[in-house]
Amino acid sequence: MDNKNYNINELLDQLEQQTRAWMQVHQITNPVMVGLHTAGVWVAQALHQRLAISEALGELSATFYRDDFNRVGLHRQQKPSHLPFEIEGRHVLLVDDVVYTGRTLRGAMNELFDFGRPASITVIALIAREGRELPIEPQINALREEPGSGFRYQVSGPEPLSLQLVKI
Repeated sequence: MDNKNYNINELLDQLEQQTRAWMQVHQITNPVMVGLHTAGVWVAQALHQRLAISEALGELSATFYRDDFNRVGLHRQQKPSHLPFEIEGRHVLLVDDVVYTGRTLRGAMNELFDFGRPASITVIALIAREGRELPIEPQINALREEPGSGFRYQVSGPEPLSLQLVKI
């Protein structure tokens, strides 16, 4: 299999529909949204606009909170976290592009708790791969597939936002 392009608008439509249904079932009426740097922020920007969330989008960088930070180190383009709202008692929609091992999400949740105790955290991912090393799953995802170790997902953006499966 060679590189594969995905229709990002169809995937965002799925995320929007699933998120609206989730919020209705769980009676979440005034959530805040936080995207994980970098591509998770791009996905969150698109979803934030589609859901017409009134508060500004938060951005989180979980790099320093990862349990493998000493081994992996800093990414080249490290961006700071920015939460322009209080999260104490709020319902947080935490958005990432790809969930794989679960380590980034664990770090992100640890960082969120440094800002306060949210009422709930809902994990939304564009793609959920196999290969969890921690028992952390997105409640909402547009695509659940495992292409194999010879491939990676590449999210490009923010304008235009695109998704491609790339052979490595």
